[in-house]
Amino acid sequence: MKRALLIMAAMTTLAAPAMADEALAKAKNCMACHAIDKKLVGPSYKDVAKKYGSDAKAADMLAAKIMKGGSGVWGAIPMPANPQVSEAEAKKLAAWVLSQK
Repeated sequence: MKRALLIMAAMTTLAAPAMADEALAKAKNCMACHAIDKKLVGPSYKDVAKKYGSDAKAADMLAAKIMKGGSGVWGAIPMPANPQVSEAEAKKLAAWVLSQK
């Protein structure tokens, strides 16, 4: 019984950061335009990770775009600024997006 509880606790701890970042994306309305594995209004998070995954500066660039918005990279529809996202949250979201490979 103890072993099963320890295994469940470890699994929860490992899954928690990924779920927490997805929860943050939902809480900040990112999921209104983006999905993990399919294009909506904006690109999927997996496509973003694929495009920028090898770029060492990508996390900072994406965090800035999350806060300030951007246009022209993924088509004609601009990404609006998200003033409700702090710099720390934007960095956390950017790291999570880049992990979606």
